[in-house]
Amino acid sequence: MKPSDAPQNPSPAFSARFLRTAFDRRASKWPDADFLMREVASRLASRLDYIKLKPKRLLDAGCGTGNDLLGFGERYPDAYRVGLDASYAMARSAAAAGATTGWRRLLRSAPPYGVVQADFAALPFAPRSFDLVWSNLALHWYREPHRVIPEWHRVLSTDGLLMFSAYGPDTLRELRAAWAEVDDLPHALEPTDMHDLGDMMVASGFDTPVTDMERLTLTFESPDTLLRDVRLLGVNPLPERRQGLTGRTRLAALRAALDRQRDRDGTISLTFELVYGHAWKIPEKTDAAGNAVVRIQDIGRGGRPR
Repeated sequence: MKPSDAPQNPSPAFSARFLRTAFDRRASKWPDADFLMREVASRLASRLDYIKLKPKRLLDAGCGTGNDLLGFGERYPDAYRVGLDASYAMARSAAAAGATTGWRRLLRSAPPYGVVQADFAALPFAPRSFDLVWSNLALHWYREPHRVIPEWHRVLSTDGLLMFSAYGPDTLRELRAAWAEVDDLPHALEPTDMHDLGDMMVASGFDTPVTDMERLTLTFESPDTLLRDVRLLGVNPLPERRQGLTGRTRLAALRAALDRQRDRDGTISLTFELVYGHAWKIPEKTDAAGNAVVRIQDIGRGGRPR
């Protein structure tokens, strides 16, 4: 798949600067919103129980406030762990979480972890730096995932494992439908389909990637509680004034649209489509002279990125 052919999030409201600012503001309140991240992390980590892997170095891409980094200290006590997040406030919180557990680390003689703030598509690491790249509910925030996945491949060691989760296109579908009754502006993230993510992994050089999907449904007693949790869990930008409608008027119209979605039991549902993916980085195929060998079926997709 060529970068120009890859699906992209069309919404200008979710620029890199907007997202950094939004998550910087949410970092201090993240424990109130982390329940979904913890649930998905648990489901994703359970898959590692069936994989024989003892990484010496691992990367958590989109580490947030560092909960997964702490968890990996239990699972892989001998591994050096690196967290990366685009938000400075999130990265700072993750680093602080590691400092508060330093005494446990010393008692167990386990390596510490480091945290950096960086762009997902420009990782500040040398090639083949990690044996495991992990990313929990972070990839969907990046508007050009076809630029991120090749970076994950680059920093993985040969025979290293990529494992990630992300939101799928059906996420927040009820909220998008409610907003559609109010205006035609983008208000919710539109993530990439899992099949496209699988194609991107193949185009990036991963071997036989596996993707699957499940849906979780959260229920809310009122539009206000739904919108509160959406703001905590992610980003739901409100537009500037348009056609004379004030922000208060729009919110009232949105609440009314959500109220019309109530189920028979009186609650309002909100869908989260969860995409899981994993793949191995295999040795590069070369001929006797050491030249890289590209499969002919990859030529139409631009070949493997270098």
